[in-house]
Amino acid sequence: MSDEELAALDKEVKKLKRIASEWASQLHDLVEDRLPAGYHEIPGISQSTYDACQAWAEANARLSAAQKARAA
Repeated sequence: MSDEELAALDKEVKKLKRIASEWASQLHDLVEDRLPAGYHEIPGISQSTYDACQAWAEANARLSAAQKARAA
């Protein structure tokens, strides 16, 4: 993997982490401010948070593998 590709993947991981954190913040706000009345929001926000965290984890695993391969 070239330096540019590795840098792009690193940037993607950081972006996905930010997105996951934003969804987690929305989930936190739901719990803190809108429950129990906002209970109907739980499935959508939870799924979006899960999906965002999963996307970050997959990209982070690709980055870690690429960094290990480069170091070898």
